[in-house]
Amino acid sequence: MRARPELTLVIVFACLVGVAAGVGGYTFRYARGLSYLSTDPAACVNCHIMQPQYDGWARASHHTAAVCVDCHLPHALVDKYLVKLENGWRHGKLFTTQTFKEPIRVQEAGLAVLQDNCVRCHESMVHGLAPGEPLMSRAVQCVHCHWDAGHGDRTGLGGPRRPAELVEKARER
Repeated sequence: MRARPELTLVIVFACLVGVAAGVGGYTFRYARGLSYLSTDPAACVNCHIMQPQYDGWARASHHTAAVCVDCHLPHALVDKYLVKLENGWRHGKLFTTQTFKEPIRVQEAGLAVLQDNCVRCHESMVHGLAPGEPLMSRAVQCVHCHWDAGHGDRTGLGGPRRPAELVEKARER
């Protein structure tokens, strides 16, 4: 009895799809993929290379008011998930292939998102900083002067502790 070529192709295709789905599912679970759909800053340290950025944020002046996605992602729903998708793909590829550059730096597109979010949150304070420029202009980069607002200064000092941090510190004593 001879196998039909169509059936053989279907079986090979099903096996390839099964292997791809299995490897993809395992990778997604291993990388804690669902956590990236949340706003929890701890998702950023799923990748251990981001620990210094997370630690800096925990000590920075904005840690009581903003989490990673507030500064690093657009706020429009579709744009937010498009940027998350692009960042996830790029970060995953760079980390897996070990071709990322240290120290970690925000790329040009990320700087534009960061600037837009600074202006959006602090609009009442910055509206007159660049006269003649559109409000969302990047003529004056907020992080040029305020580089430590999101991730604290290099000595690890920063803003006030959050209530949960105060309770934790009290337990340590």
